[in-house]
Amino acid sequence: MRLTLTAMTLGGLLIALPATAGETTLPQGPVANTVMPPGYAHAVAQMAYAWGWPLVNLQTRRMMYEQVPIIGLLGPTPVAPVNQLAMLSDYIDPTIRVVAHPNQDVVYGFGALALDKEPVILQVPDFGDRFWMFELADQRTDSFAQVAKIYGTPPGFYLIVGPDWKGEKPAGVEAVLRSPTHTGVVIPRVFMADTAQDRKAIQPVLSQIAMYPLSAFDGKVKTIDWQNLPKLPLPKAAADQPAGETQWVTPERFFGQLKRVLSEVPPLPGEESLYGQFRALIGAAEANPAIAKVLQDTAQQSEKELVDPLFNLSSNGVRIANGWNRPFNNAAFGTDYLTRLAIAKSNIFENHVNETTYLFREEDGAGQRLSGLHDYTLTFPAGQTPPVSGFWSLTLYDSLHFFAANEINRHSTGTKNKDLKYNADGSLTLYIQHKRPAQDKVANWLPAPEREFALTIRAYGPSQALIKGDWTPPPLVMGKR
Repeated sequence: MRLTLTAMTLGGLLIALPATAGETTLPQGPVANTVMPPGYAHAVAQMAYAWGWPLVNLQTRRMMYEQVPIIGLLGPTPVAPVNQLAMLSDYIDPTIRVVAHPNQDVVYGFGALALDKEPVILQVPDFGDRFWMFELADQRTDSFAQVAKIYGTPPGFYLIVGPDWKGEKPAGVEAVLRSPTHTGVVIPRVFMADTAQDRKAIQPVLSQIAMYPLSAFDGKVKTIDWQNLPKLPLPKAAADQPAGETQWVTPERFFGQLKRVLSEVPPLPGEESLYGQFRALIGAAEANPAIAKVLQDTAQQSEKELVDPLFNLSSNGVRIANGWNRPFNNAAFGTDYLTRLAIAKSNIFENHVNETTYLFREEDGAGQRLSGLHDYTLTFPAGQTPPVSGFWSLTLYDSLHFFAANEINRHSTGTKNKDLKYNADGSLTLYIQHKRPAQDKVANWLPAPEREFALTIRAYGPSQALIKGDWTPPPLVMGKR
């Protein structure tokens, strides 16, 4: 007879039990009553922090939206209860801090999924020729559905369901979109030109973007005036609220939240042993105050030494030509925990690589941070702006990955700007500097702060040359003052 080891939990400890027959099953973590030294606990806890940080981030966001009573404005931020969606009606406000590294080429929306409560209906309007995409991401920040202009997605109603849903597609619904996790997000992005005419023209189609529980579905298109949302009372800001992005992961609470994540998010193929290690670690901490202290100390250390350095865009993805770098598997991470963590920290909610290419630059050719103490130019040769079916942009961020205030209130430039001036040979030169340039260059000026800054090129609807990396940005040239 072959021995199979199964397991049960008793008093927070993982207990191995013999079965009577079957194939041998190897343990997926420390076996029953194994003594866990602090050094081993520290090693596993550090890996757990790297693995779990993005998932805890999403869990905390869901918890926040579970407190939202109605669709409305929380300061400059549109919010909605879980399983509903709130839209902006213009570019994102520069003072918003709920997510770092946004852009000002699209009108955003955001909805938090809680699919264990109920499936939801996603309402997709007819956008005509306008470029658009809806990001649907699970708790791992992986994309799980293709809903965008580039896929030829027809307008209509779409049903988003969780991993355990077993119902039938309702009449009038185009398709069922299944998330592998109950927690997730839906983020519409709709291109808008930086003109008064397009700000007006986009409003009717924005009003038809909606998400709501399946129980509210009646087959009729619902419309919402996103320009006139009710204002919700702001909670009292904590005195120690950081200047950057809202803190969604708190080291002191991390391992308590991770225990819940492990019970709610099923492992990917091959992750079973990781789950076993993490569960054994948390069980040991619950049974031993010394191990519990190791977890708390490791969480604090990991936040500072592991996560914080990944905020730098130069640590995000792969270094390519001319000093730029980029990820090649955004929103399709699999077991690439490093890239998933780096993006979650610096630029969370990236679209799938087939939908958007992100290219980053925050250092000059000598490895020094870009600074408004210098002037820079970026020149695209004739016909060699980013090759896209949608649009492209160059956005400038301060050291916290938010917009830097400037005299012309411009934070990005590209397709949305209709007054860019091309050179006589057809090339396009952008001027990135703090001091206002000569008047004939202002249309191509991207104002920089006096301090450090970073640059991001976004290419929506990237060509295969962009997706594969055959197209790369030109060099950033530092001028002399």
